[in-house]
Order: sequence, then C-alpha cells, then structure tokens
Amino acid sequence: MASCKKGRMKDVAFRRLVSLALITVFGVILLLILLRTNTIPSLINSDTNEGTESIEIIEAVIPKLLLQNELSVRLHKRNQIPPRNLDLYPKLAQDHVVIVLYVHNRPQYLQVVIDSLSHVEGISETLLIVSHDGYFEEMNKIVEGIKFCRVKQIFAPYSPHIFSNSFPGVSPTDCKDKDDPVEKHCEGTPDQYGNHRSPKIVSLKHHWWWMMNTVWDGLQETRHHSGHILFIEEDHFIYPNAYRNIQLLAELKSKKCPDCYAANLAPSEVKSRGEGWESLVAERMGNVGYAFNRTVWRKIHKKAAGFCSFDDYNWDITMWSTVFPSFGSPVYTLRGSRTSAVHFGKCGLHQGHNRNLACMDNGGVNIIVNEIDKVANIKPDWEVRKYEHQAGYRAGFKGWGGWGDLRDRGLCMEFSKMYV
Repeated sequence: MASCKKGRMKDVAFRRLVSLALITVFGVILLLILLRTNTIPSLINSDTNEGTESIEIIEAVIPKLLLQNELSVRLHKRNQIPPRNLDLYPKLAQDHVVIVLYVHNRPQYLQVVIDSLSHVEGISETLLIVSHDGYFEEMNKIVEGIKFCRVKQIFAPYSPHIFSNSFPGVSPTDCKDKDDPVEKHCEGTPDQYGNHRSPKIVSLKHHWWWMMNTVWDGLQETRHHSGHILFIEEDHFIYPNAYRNIQLLAELKSKKCPDCYAANLAPSEVKSRGEGWESLVAERMGNVGYAFNRTVWRKIHKKAAGFCSFDDYNWDITMWSTVFPSFGSPVYTLRGSRTSAVHFGKCGLHQGHNRNLACMDNGGVNIIVNEIDKVANIKPDWEVRKYEHQAGYRAGFKGWGGWGDLRDRGLCMEFSKMYV
C-alpha cells in the first residue's frame, strides 16, 4: 500500500515537472516570436530616453530591388522611435504646422539652421522632424542636442550612402561615366546624355521622394495630420517670424488664392529678399520653406510615374517640369512680400561637409534680422498680387540628366508603394 502511494506521488511530481518544462519551452518560443516580430516596446524605444507611449508600428514594404544590410535594418527600426522631449512639450498646439528639415552631411550648415530655429516664435508648439540622407554621427549628435521643441529623427534606410558595395550605392559591376555596357560587360542604363549614374547625385532625388512618402503616409506622428507641413533644408536660415507667417499663409491660402497649392516663406528667386509691398504675392512654387497639405500630396503622389521617370536628378526641377504641368492648371504658391527664410549655402549637392572647406562666407553666415523679421508681418486684409509669367523651368524642359538608370527609376516607384 505504501509503495503504491509513493508511486502515485512520483507520478504526480513527474507530471508537474513535465508541465513546468512545457510552460518554460512555450515561454521561450513566445519570447522568440515577439523578438522576431519586434512587438516588444523596449525594442522600439532602445535608442531613446523618453517614456513609452502606445506606438502604431507602420511597416514599410521593402523595395523589391534591394537586399537590406545590417545598418539599413537598424535605421528602419530607429524610424519608429517616438519623438524626443515629450516630457518638455507634452501637447502640440491644435493648429500646429509640422516642420520637416531634410539634411545630408553638412554639420556646419545644420548648426546654423538649428540655431535659427531655436529663435523662431512658436517653435515650441509644434513637431520638428529631421530627415537624414543616410547616417552620419556628427549630424545625429547635433539633432540630439535640440531642446526647444519636440523632435523626431528619421533616416533614409535605402540611401546610397549606407550601401558601400551594392545598389543603390556603388556596385563593382556598375558602368561608369560613358561606359558601353556591352563592351565593358557592366550594369547600368545611361541617361539622355550618355552618362551613367552617380550614387551621390541620385541620392538627392531618392531622399526627397522617400521622405515625402514616409512623412505623409508612413509615420505614426504625421500620417493622420490634416494640416500643412513645412519643408526646409539644412542650408536655409529661418527668421524668427517664419512659423507665425506660415500659419497665417496656410489659413489665408484657400480664401485669398484658390489657385495656390502651397505657401512659401521665401520668393522663388532665391537671391530675392522680397518686394516689401503691402500685399501678398502669388507666384510659382519655390524650394525654400514651402508648405502644403495632404490634398496636394495626394495629387503629387498620383504623378509618381512621371516623377520617377523624368531624367533629372533634381526633385524640384522634376516637379516644375513634369509634375506641376500635369495638373492641368497653373500651380501657384502664396507668400508674403518680405522673406522669412534665406538660402545661405554656396555649394550644391553634398559639398560643404568638411568644416575647413565649408562653402560659407568666412566659415559662417551674416544675415541681418531686423525688428520686422521677428514678428508676423503678414496682414489678413492684404490683396494678392500674382506673377502670371515668370522665368524658370517649365513643361517642355528635357532635364539635366543623371536619372537614366532603370534601377533608380524602379526604386523610386517602389518608394511610392511602401505604405499604400
């Protein structure tokens, strides 16, 4: 009898041991699944010191033409991190205009624009998104030092700058200059002038298009934003009244200028500081401090095929020469008659990243900010003067080239499909 009792006790103990083992195994399996699917919040917040919030993870479709490398995967995950300074700025103003600053690798330029933004009236009311063309540590550190508003960083995970030996970077099998693909047994499609792709050059258009798709449709913070988004670049000095002025222009646009798709902080002629009139100005859209809403973005996104196939490496020339003309009616932007932003860079492309050779006067900028530039200087009751005939790129311009490779065009189209 005693032996039977002992046997039953051993049997119960064995079953408990098996159950415990199964629970442990299932627990490990569940943990591995969570890790693999990145659903553990700590994975998303691993690079931030902010408190956790509910995060809507929006996965982009990986472009078919690319095999991501380790850095690309890491950057893709970093893009899901919530903004910094949530503890300092727990709420955004109801009528806020999101600001997107897109940058390359020019630290001295970036420091100037960040310093100018720190003095902008109302900057603490909004979200600043900094979009990096690849990853550069010095640029990253400058942005991490921002304390004057909420700030979120995103990094283009498919930038040519993070692919050192494969497309969209430089591939060993790529054709160079005016190589004949058949004769050289190399890969690539030349542009209309017979030149093969340059990764440094094509990254400009790739970054802009990736950024636009990501900001409007891929970020939890902005994919439902119904207002305007203001876009500025790392060589734009922003005046203290810029934010208040762009708020006014965004509100007045539909009332004062039905043909205006956007609002601008500066004239389309980058050397102009404005006319100084007591009136608003409607003209062609400029590339310094421009803002538009989701309705306009939808119209632009529908023209992805035209944007991605136009043989010019400049996003803005592509827009002026093929996208805007395809809308079927004139595309105007509304601005004040005095500039609220200035283009100060003296170099194009990605030059100026070396502090000793930065393309600035005496290594710095000397922009005069008058009292009128410190407060909103746009009056709602002003009439609108329209420039109906302006010089500049328009329909019929064939492009400067640099965008002939079918792989670049294909990757551009893939960016259009990431979140739709």
